[in-house]
Amino acid sequence: MTDDASGGLPAGGSAGQRADIDPEETAEWVESFDGLLSTGGADRAAHILSVLEARHPRGAEAREASVTEPANPGASFTTDYVNTIPASADAAYPGDEAAERRYRAWIRWNAAVMVHRAQRPEIGAGGHIATYAGAATIYETGFNHFFRGKDHPSGGDQVFFQGHASPGVYARSFVEGRLSEAQLDAFRQERSRPGGGLPSYPHPRLLPEYWEYPTVSMGIGPMNAISQAQANRYLAARGIADTAEQRVWAFLGDGEMDEPESRGMLQLAANDGLDNLTFVINCNLQRLDGPVRGNGKIVQELEAWFRGAGWNVIKVLWGREWDELLARDHDRALVDLMNATPDGDFQTYKAESGGFVRDHFFGRDPRAARLVESYSDDDIWNLRRGGHDYRKLYSAFTAASEHRGQPTVILVKTVKGYKLGPSFEGRMASHQMKKMAVQDLKDFRDLLRIPIPDRDLEGDIYAPPYYRPDPGAPELDYLLERRRALGGAVPERRSRCTQIPLPQPKAYEQARKGSGQQQAATTMAFARILRELLRDTGMGHRVVPIIPDEARTFGMDAYFPTAKIYNPQGHSYMSVDRELLLAYKESESGQILHVGINEAGAVAAFTAAGTSYATHGEPLIPVYVFYSMFGFQRTGDAFWAAGDQMARGFVIGATAGRTTLQGEGLQHGDGHSHLLASTNPAVVGYDPAFGYELAHIVRAGFERMYGGEHPDPDVMYYLTVYNEPIAQPAEPEGVDVEGILAGMHRISTAASGGAPAQILASGVAVPWALRAQEMLAAEWGVAADVWSVTSWTELRREAMRADEGVLRGEARRTPYVTRRLAESSGGPVIAVSDFMRQVQDQIAPYSPHRFLSLGTDGFGFSDTRAAARRFYRVDVESIVVRTLEALALDGAVDPAVPARAAEQYRLGDLTAGSTGRAGGDA
Repeated sequence: MTDDASGGLPAGGSAGQRADIDPEETAEWVESFDGLLSTGGADRAAHILSVLEARHPRGAEAREASVTEPANPGASFTTDYVNTIPASADAAYPGDEAAERRYRAWIRWNAAVMVHRAQRPEIGAGGHIATYAGAATIYETGFNHFFRGKDHPSGGDQVFFQGHASPGVYARSFVEGRLSEAQLDAFRQERSRPGGGLPSYPHPRLLPEYWEYPTVSMGIGPMNAISQAQANRYLAARGIADTAEQRVWAFLGDGEMDEPESRGMLQLAANDGLDNLTFVINCNLQRLDGPVRGNGKIVQELEAWFRGAGWNVIKVLWGREWDELLARDHDRALVDLMNATPDGDFQTYKAESGGFVRDHFFGRDPRAARLVESYSDDDIWNLRRGGHDYRKLYSAFTAASEHRGQPTVILVKTVKGYKLGPSFEGRMASHQMKKMAVQDLKDFRDLLRIPIPDRDLEGDIYAPPYYRPDPGAPELDYLLERRRALGGAVPERRSRCTQIPLPQPKAYEQARKGSGQQQAATTMAFARILRELLRDTGMGHRVVPIIPDEARTFGMDAYFPTAKIYNPQGHSYMSVDRELLLAYKESESGQILHVGINEAGAVAAFTAAGTSYATHGEPLIPVYVFYSMFGFQRTGDAFWAAGDQMARGFVIGATAGRTTLQGEGLQHGDGHSHLLASTNPAVVGYDPAFGYELAHIVRAGFERMYGGEHPDPDVMYYLTVYNEPIAQPAEPEGVDVEGILAGMHRISTAASGGAPAQILASGVAVPWALRAQEMLAAEWGVAADVWSVTSWTELRREAMRADEGVLRGEARRTPYVTRRLAESSGGPVIAVSDFMRQVQDQIAPYSPHRFLSLGTDGFGFSDTRAAARRFYRVDVESIVVRTLEALALDGAVDPAVPARAAEQYRLGDLTAGSTGRAGGDA
């Protein structure tokens, strides 16, 4: 059944505007359906359609039979604006409705009171009352009958709670005895309250034994939930964990679905057949401060989106009170009104009265008005929306859990601020309303039948009491028994996990040996380390390479034949490169996640894999390799969520730097990712120059994140690697490993005397610095030392910790970078990289000598490496001139020398640049 009067057929009559090749057969089908409708009624007809839907082209049987639905721009992907599951097919409700209704009232009360008390004048911390009030029945249906805890034989479900509903989750935990009254009173006071307070939203890093998934950055939750469901299947396919009975639940808002990220990965869930995934979208028809689709219908829009993407869709729009009306709606007058009424009107109805609804909704069609002529205004007002009827919700949750072959979305219609009274319910400003007047509290208490006397509400307006019955209350015992039966508390985060062996030393041997007579970019050096990690017999099967459609560019196609690409449908086609040694191969048990051109999805996959140690107690080691520019610039928000969720793993910014990706131009020239990454406290960023540095950094990353000894293992190692081939040196005897990991080590000391200077360089700029050292000595008599700075950011962070120690009353400590430069031969410091100057300038305050920097500030452009480096003044000759400038400022050389050198090297002539060579994949 569809919204239009023609039953889903476009104007003109034929389905999809296609010629009817057998009109007689079509007429028989129509006649048969009309007969079913007249004899069995709408419910029976809907049931038959739902059975047929199971064999629709979106179903597994039809896919196997290669049945496809012809393209048809005019076809409707929506059904009538009624419940998908007819009343006759509702599942029998197994719970104690009276008991559940009682403690649901306690939870509603405590959630509102917690936010209200946080508004006391000396605190004023804010909070949101209306979201959970409207969604309470949805969540309680899950808590009572579906959400399985970690002690369940299945291993438990993963539940992504809507961020603004956190007060209700806290309130339930208080009733369960998991949280104290003092903790509720510390809502949004995480540092100032003794013992710590409760974070505003689901933040695992801030409440690490409670929350599992951060969701309040809207759009991130839907992506991460899809990737979590995929990760569950991946773990099972790889033989690491049995996740067959686990389900991922994602609770979202209809306004949140406007985020591109919210809809951007729907096809992945359908393509992978993730029937272990259920989205529950709370359609209260309201954004944070107004209607979502005032002139339209967000439920219908979302139904079309999800159906088009290949999802199973269940709508829960009307409570059981509507069943009798719909059963008597033989001429579809009521259904037609439901189909035609826009969301703006539906929102208004719930801010008015039963009489208003009679006049402005039912009164628009005399046939519909007759359906309710025996109803009082109160009866009409009590016609609930489906999201406030636990029987309707239970039927939908059950159907979703039993559906096979597709992910399911449940579209649930609710009223924002439900039962909070006329000041809140359905109001535009309900999201911003954080406190209640005395009369509001009394009315709310009376509605919920909370046994609290007036005197306890009339004293301190900011201190209405919480309510929890004494132990032994039958409703409380029932609540706790339901959680025990479902496997314990939800939400709960556990970080105990299987201890895995660290990689064998041979994994790093080749990188430490250098490239000999050949040239190799650091991207290739890392690819070789990763190849050896995949081969490691102790932990190699836990490594998860994640590549967004650039495996061959990054030299990672060598993994295809052995590790294979994960695809739950396997490899059923004939590859065009099947005869090649490095042929593209997919497998149900493949190891590589090849996510396509989808950086946001890749970070979501990284997050799911990188938190598997907590979600499943089984560590995975994600290694996400991407075009450097398209990491922290494009998906920085997702990396913040990964940090909040305490993901562990390696993030590889390949083809790094603003000038190395020759010819690609502005949108590919990365001069700032390290600056963006430095803002994320969970990211440990390195910009190594050589393979042997990479080897030590990767080894240290494994020891920190997976060794079980480090006090802060919950970090992500961000490594930038380059596509410009250079002669990779072998690891020097007695190499300064401590310096490599701390952020800087001296790789070349001046061979002869002269005015001293210190050149600090990172990544691909280190060879430029070494050549500049030679020129300074030969042409200007300057004795410069060269340092490879593996991490400007880690040097700054360590220095900041030294600074802050004084503020904590500790003895002053000299920062590492300051100490190392003070121990050098002296002279000014010149800092250079293929990134903008602010990256290098991070350590400027901690230099004991004059500090000047060079960098690639500005927009990128397409040209040769040599021309680009001359343009940005970071090439070899620019380093020489900058060093001479610093020495002149210190009085160590004649002030005229820098200008003379600039003229000699023709720094203003882009065609005179020669730093850098062609080669390396783009």
